[in-house]
Formats: sequence, C-alpha cells, structure tokens
Amino acid sequence: MMMPTAIRALAPSRQGPAARPVPSKHRRYRSGAGLLLGLVLGLLQVITVTDAAALQLSGRLEWVHKVEMRAVENGVVEEVMVNPGQHVEDGQLLLRMDQREARAGSLEAKVGVTRSAVALEDAERELARSQELFDRGLIAIEELKDAELNKAAAVAAHEAAKADQAAADVLLERTELRAPFDGIVVARNTYEGAVIYKTLQQAPLVAVAPTSQMLARVLVTADVLRRYRPGQAAKINVRGTLREGQIYSLGVEAVRIDPEGAVYELDVIFDSRPDEILRPSEFVQVILP
Repeated sequence: MMMPTAIRALAPSRQGPAARPVPSKHRRYRSGAGLLLGLVLGLLQVITVTDAAALQLSGRLEWVHKVEMRAVENGVVEEVMVNPGQHVEDGQLLLRMDQREARAGSLEAKVGVTRSAVALEDAERELARSQELFDRGLIAIEELKDAELNKAAAVAAHEAAKADQAAADVLLERTELRAPFDGIVVARNTYEGAVIYKTLQQAPLVAVAPTSQMLARVLVTADVLRRYRPGQAAKINVRGTLREGQIYSLGVEAVRIDPEGAVYELDVIFDSRPDEILRPSEFVQVILP
C-alpha cells in the first residue's frame, strides 16, 4: 500500500535518526584539540629521537692522576703521618726521614757563607786602601791590580758558599714528603725505622691523588671514538645522581681487539664533592651526546 507523500516525509528513516549539524563553536574546539594533540605527538617524537641518539655506556671511575712519592736520598724513615684513605691538604707533611745528617750539612753551609762574607769584606777594605795609596803615588799599578783580583776572588767564593747553602737546604727539604695538592692518600708502603735506598724503591713510600675531580672511563670502538672531541659535554650517572661533565681525552692505542674491531678508552671528567669518597673501578653510567 503506498503511503502519501506528506506522511512519508514525516516517517522516521530506517537508517537511524538524521545527523544534526555540528555548531561552529564545537568545530573550533575539535580543531584546537587536534592541533594540540599533533604538537604533543611531535614533541614526543623529537624526545624519542634525541634519547635514541644519546649513547649510554657502562664505565668505571679512575683518578685524574696519581702522584707516587719516593725518597730522593738514602736514609731512615723517622715518622709517617698519614694512612690510606686520609684526606690531606696542599703542603701537609706526610713523611719525614732522619734529618740529622742533612741538618749538619745545612749548618756547615751556613758557616761557609759567613766565612766567605768576612773574607769579602776584608778584600773590599784592602782594595779601598790600595786605591788610596795608588792615588797618592805610593804603590805601583800592579799592587792595585792584585787587590782588585783578590776582591773578585772573594766575591766568587762568597757566591759559591751561598750556592752550597742552597744545595744543603734542598737536601734538608728533601728529607720530608709533603702533599703536592689537596687530595687523598691512596697508598702507604713504609713504616718508622725502614731503611730506604734511593736506587732500590720498587714501590712509592706514599701515593696521593686529587679528589676535586674524577674520570669516568668507557671502552668504545673506533667508529664511536671518531664522533667525539675533547671538551664536548657529557653526563655521568654516579650512584643514581646525574653529574655534568665533559670529554677529557680520547684513547690513542687500542686496549684490546674484538671481532667487531679495536677498542679504545674514552675518558669523561667531572667535579666531585669534598665530602664524598669516590673510588677507582666503581661502576658508573656515561651518557654521550
């Protein structure tokens, strides 16, 4: 049975209710939300690419440098003032050798300086007297020249005596080992009463390392090594704390040869706090750009 046209227009559609037009305000909201979502996704993509480009490697800590201190003259150890793990300041006394012989040599040198000073003063007076007599015509020119030569010899002897005193003072100074910088004692290999021969010291008497900075050392292939230069920024994860640092040095000689190629050392330097003790061979994470 055919339904009238007017009634057919009012009848509901079998495909569901008719879609209502979206107000313009809602369309603007949807457009803004889509733009914001696109920006967020783009930022996440950039962050993901950046993190993927960063190279994270496992490494170990090393001293920036270590000073091994030995006796420069034969002698007997009189006193050792430090132990391993002890913090020391620049110039602090670490060890003292028996100083009796060195002090005697220094005293003898001072006596020599005093003696030469007296001889120089006497030669100056003699030259002044000879000059006066020569001006009066009472002595010949040869006698004046002799007085001048005597003064020159006295000056040379006095300078030699002062040099001997300086050398004796150096020998006395070398009977003591002092810290060359603020740092930590990493080794002590002698005790009071030990007899030391300067040519038979296999191990240092005391070793000191600075604590203001440390190295994080990683092993990389040659391809990775060529990507970096000293001074480039890097980060080090030490005991869960991220530190800022910079590339300190690039290895020149390979430490080993792997199937993938030669392996080299890459060092990153960073500052350490005075109140913490970081030890060599402690594992860290190094993040290279």
